[in-house]
Amino acid sequence: MTPTTPSHSADEAPSRADADGFRQGFEEEALPHLEAVYRFAIRLVRGEVDQAQDLVQETYLRGFRSWASYTRGTNCRSWLFTICRNVFLRQREKRGRRPETPTSRIEANVEASAFRGAFDGPDPATPERRFFDSFIDQRILDELDGLPDEFRECVLLSDLHGLPYAEIAHILEIPVGTVKSRLHRGRRLLQSALEAYAIEMGYVRPKSAAGAR
Repeated sequence: MTPTTPSHSADEAPSRADADGFRQGFEEEALPHLEAVYRFAIRLVRGEVDQAQDLVQETYLRGFRSWASYTRGTNCRSWLFTICRNVFLRQREKRGRRPETPTSRIEANVEASAFRGAFDGPDPATPERRFFDSFIDQRILDELDGLPDEFRECVLLSDLHGLPYAEIAHILEIPVGTVKSRLHRGRRLLQSALEAYAIEMGYVRPKSAAGAR
């Protein structure tokens, strides 16, 4: 009797090829966004590096497991951001606590300032200006971490990651109009907090003081 070739041997090569293609597709589309996902995660957890690393790892693990549901060639970064935020919310709910934010302090600053054009910064060409720029970058992140969640998420996705309104709405599961409203409010809160700090520290002068010279 002629031995029969096992039926599974012919199927193994295509299965391996499918697995390799699956992994290759994930690596080609998802891994280039690793840094962006980490920057998103580090702000979600308000600068806690260990938590951010764990969040990114879990995001990519879930992304790999769900890769078959992703449509190749679409917006992978937004897809990963959505996973990252969902994981973050579930982890926070599981911990049973919500991070506190200094909302009252920020709200008070909002009422006390006229925001745009309310103060004069250093001349752009001076060393003082270069110092101001270096201070403001980190200070923006610090104050961003202090915003209430609904405003912080919109500012983070729009101003730090450059996502359009429609993508932000999809990630946060809110209407585009709500995105615009929260973004406007969040920017005003952020600007007010930065202005108050800069004037307090003497980095800039209130417009009224500058005009009195």
